[in-house]
Amino acid sequence: MGRVVVVCYRPHEGMGEELRALVLTHVPRLREAGLVTDREPIIAAASDGTVLEVFEWASSDAIAAAHEHPAVLPMWAEFDRVCTYVPVAELPGAADLFTELEPLA
Repeated sequence: MGRVVVVCYRPHEGMGEELRALVLTHVPRLREAGLVTDREPIIAAASDGTVLEVFEWASSDAIAAAHEHPAVLPMWAEFDRVCTYVPVAELPGAADLFTELEPLA
């Protein structure tokens, strides 16, 4: 059974555009590795530049496998270079009843 996740990436100083470009490749690369479903991700940005992504892993086993996958580990290193992962609760507007974001994809 698939597992839908929500992840937020806060760009390092001056890395906003590079982060946005990288996020657009994230799910396609995971899909090539057979780790996510065909469900299209939702990708959007908050007012402070934090990027939110909602996507579906193929299973809990796929999530675990990603932590050792030779194609995924270098990709995660690319993310570490351009951003910090933050909890959804830190997204500007997360406490609002309707959080507004700018669509990216």
